[in-house]
Amino acid sequence: MSKPAAEEQLATKVVTPQSLVTEEEIKAALRLDKGSDALLKSWSMVDFTKKGDNYACVVSSVQVQYSLNEENMEVVYIAKLNPCRHVKDLEKMTSVMFRKESEFYLNLVPELNSVLTEVGQKALRFPKCFHGCMDKTKEVILLEDLRPQGYQMFDRRRGLDVAHITLILKELGRLHASSRLLQAKTPDQDLAVSHDFLVPDIFADESMGFRDVFDRQLDQSIELLERFGGYERSIAWVKSLKLEFVKLMKKHLGRSKYNVVCHGDCWNNNVLFRYNDDGEPVEVMLLDLQINRLSSPATDLIYLMYTSLNGEVRIPNLNTFLDTYYDTFNTVMEAAGMNMIFTRSELLKEFWSMNGLGAIYAMAVVPFVLLEPEDTPDFNKAENMEELLIEVKEKTLEAIDKNPLMKQKFLSVFDEMMDLGLIP
Repeated sequence: MSKPAAEEQLATKVVTPQSLVTEEEIKAALRLDKGSDALLKSWSMVDFTKKGDNYACVVSSVQVQYSLNEENMEVVYIAKLNPCRHVKDLEKMTSVMFRKESEFYLNLVPELNSVLTEVGQKALRFPKCFHGCMDKTKEVILLEDLRPQGYQMFDRRRGLDVAHITLILKELGRLHASSRLLQAKTPDQDLAVSHDFLVPDIFADESMGFRDVFDRQLDQSIELLERFGGYERSIAWVKSLKLEFVKLMKKHLGRSKYNVVCHGDCWNNNVLFRYNDDGEPVEVMLLDLQINRLSSPATDLIYLMYTSLNGEVRIPNLNTFLDTYYDTFNTVMEAAGMNMIFTRSELLKEFWSMNGLGAIYAMAVVPFVLLEPEDTPDFNKAENMEELLIEVKEKTLEAIDKNPLMKQKFLSVFDEMMDLGLIP
């Protein structure tokens, strides 16, 4: 083979997400985790996630053998990797998402934990982060493996129950409150200045490509409601949302008088739980901070409530859930000797002011939540966003006929909003 031909073949070699991890990155993670005396001996990639577990990136693991103080040891890191989809209209979004998550873990979390421990509160429940590479198209984040501690994902298709959602709400309350404590340290400098990665909003920024996703999902929802029949009011409402949803997203996901650091993508697959011997959830870990933002706490609450709960859990318990969140937030503020930033009634009003946002989230996310793993579209094979969204629609329409839970969960959102008078 001639030299030019060989060079061309090398240049066109398929890059896989797993191939992005380098020895230097493993060494950097090992130094931060085990100290400078830890010596890398060998390492290998081991995939473990299932189809449908992750959407925005590829998640794998790295088994690392090392020596420390003349002892041979092993550690496993979780690797979040650029999915290498080579879809042009997703490249900017992917780059921004990895930067947001890496800087959140490595720079912001230590500051949030510092202000919490200063007032006698426990550190936030996030996995430790040991390395972040932000080279464009080669992004890699190496995290603590929580599996040995017993943490596991809850089946997204079942919908979270009271015990699981309560743990998440308490941790969101602590996250949100800690950001108010941190902001109070520098009253003359906004957190969005010292941590500028909080500013780009993946959902609201039209250049990120999510407008097409939401637009398609709203069209799909109209088609589903027409198929089910009896939802003419809801159809008219969704059509009106479709005309205004860009403005709506920018309004609600922008800055707020109750600004806090928000998770941004807090739903079933982005949390892990640890259980006791009776199978009861006792601890939670928040994951996947790729859509973090500085905004109203209600943006996190409404996203969680309408993507991860069935109507029979959400509707009768909503006020109790918001009280749980409020009480946890207030506990942190009282520990710091600071006043609460909103009353219970103001929180409730803020939450319901975003009902349109909740419906949009439900329409966009619920089909993904309820698809069986084997029916989940292969995000890594799509060549463009249009192709991906067409496959999502086809899979959803197929699944809605054979999965009664999907129909029930989808329609419960509209039933609830009509009962509350939110759909005219």
